[in-house]
Amino acid sequence: MRPGARNLITDVPGLRVGNAEDAALKSGVSVVTAETPFVASVAVMGGAPGTRETDLLAPDKTAPGVDALVLSGGSAFGLAAAQGVMDALHEAGRGFEVLSARVPIVPAAILFDLLNGGDKAWRENPYPALGRAALAAAGEAFALGSIGAGCGAQTAMHKGGLGSASLVLEDGITVAALVAVNPMGSVTTPSGRYFWAAPYEIGAEFGGLGSDPAGFAALPESRKLSAMAGIGNTTIAVVATDAALDKAQCHRMAVAAHDGIGRAIVPAHSPMDGDLVFAAATGGQALVAPAMQLAAIGHAASVCLARAIARAVWEAAPAPGDTLPTLREELGRG
Repeated sequence: MRPGARNLITDVPGLRVGNAEDAALKSGVSVVTAETPFVASVAVMGGAPGTRETDLLAPDKTAPGVDALVLSGGSAFGLAAAQGVMDALHEAGRGFEVLSARVPIVPAAILFDLLNGGDKAWRENPYPALGRAALAAAGEAFALGSIGAGCGAQTAMHKGGLGSASLVLEDGITVAALVAVNPMGSVTTPSGRYFWAAPYEIGAEFGGLGSDPAGFAALPESRKLSAMAGIGNTTIAVVATDAALDKAQCHRMAVAAHDGIGRAIVPAHSPMDGDLVFAAATGGQALVAPAMQLAAIGHAASVCLARAIARAVWEAAPAPGDTLPTLREELGRG
């Protein structure tokens, strides 16, 4: 396995990603979309999720595909970002056909970033406009770190962010991940100088810091928990492939991808996190040995997600008013 050309989720042919954020708000929105609807499902393993339209993604539900997937900050306010995306898609003539009507299908998930030092004293919910702007910005190339849904994200010890990674399997299938990292847990080991995801790093994609020589040890007190009384968490992600998966197979991919959260964040899937993974399939590559290939796709999704989580934290940038430092600041790596 090797990374795709961009090492981004847009290495899956047809997918595009758009981001929009507000620096004063310290929050933002990320959108995954394509020119035509794509198959999607979801798996939720955190204890405090915030979602919109996810019931439609169950294998027994009617909607055959989605027009976009939304990751947003803002807690429940951020669910309104999907409305901005939906409105823009409707204006473009997109959507599920119901006789003469078209209804864009836009599932969404949110993270809690209301206590991160940003200005949240809005009079009008900013997230519909951010959602619309993120969709308008959708393309194959995008930055990582403190942008989009990761703009104001935080981990236990450092700023979080938006991350992505990809892999091309030996059979030519591409698998990739996009993630907004805002967990209760820590992405770094107790020393604060190494990533839990270090064994999965390819090249120096998140700094080449290596594995912690001290091994496992008790975690230090969380800076985030101390400041916020345990409030303000969740890691939300999209894993994607160009394999021709149905909704049930997408669900299995999403379940397997959660292993990547467990590998990269300690602790993961807590009662105070809303950890959620969407899975998307664009269908360009037919499966010839479905059971074996689906197992490989799920494993690759988990590896991509672990790498994407570390990349999100590595690429985070400092900003005025931050309540936590970036990892690079602490390491003196600027």
